[in-house]
Amino acid sequence: MQAYFEKLQAELMEVNPNLTADEALWWVEMLWSDFEASYAKAGYPYRGEEYASDYVAKQIKQHGASLHLVERKDRN
Repeated sequence: MQAYFEKLQAELMEVNPNLTADEALWWVEMLWSDFEASYAKAGYPYRGEEYASDYVAKQIKQHGASLHLVERKDRN
């Protein structure tokens, strides 16, 4: 999974140079976990890391350039 994260992190940083490496990794991990949780809640069977990676890559292409504009609220 780490290899997928690193590849996606690099893709996001290429699309959005406003993000630091840590911020890009945070976004990748968040998009990945959100996808997996939503997919599971919908009752779909797990289709593997490659499927999740493809989903996150699509999100990066569609929304990656503006992710630095999203205001994060850290949970306390």
